[in-house]
Amino acid sequence: MSETEDENKWHNALKARKLLPGKKKMVTVGRKLVLLINLEGDYFATEALCRHMRWPLAMGGKVKDGCIRCPLHQTTHKIDDGSLVEWSPFPLFPPYGKLVGKFSKQKDLKTYETRVSGENIQVFIE
Repeated sequence: MSETEDENKWHNALKARKLLPGKKKMVTVGRKLVLLINLEGDYFATEALCRHMRWPLAMGGKVKDGCIRCPLHQTTHKIDDGSLVEWSPFPLFPPYGKLVGKFSKQKDLKTYETRVSGENIQVFIE
């Protein structure tokens, strides 16, 4: 793949000044719904919907210790590589969460490479 073709896969997602440290925002990049996260000045991009129940992670998802946790069933993924940390524990009633979790395949969260170009956060979408 040529460098020019590679450059065409970087898309402006959001002005960096609009995503303050500790904040997250759901945006459409290309044809993908992406969650942008500013973690202490480092930008991360993941798919925007929880892999368990497809809930928008921008709506109540908590970022802590480099992970994002879905507010519905507490499924947790690392934001740097999307790897699964915990699958549907549902802490209010753990047996229910584990039962519901068995009905869907455990999956990692898709992540996207990010960079800052000028004043924009850019996301690499193939």
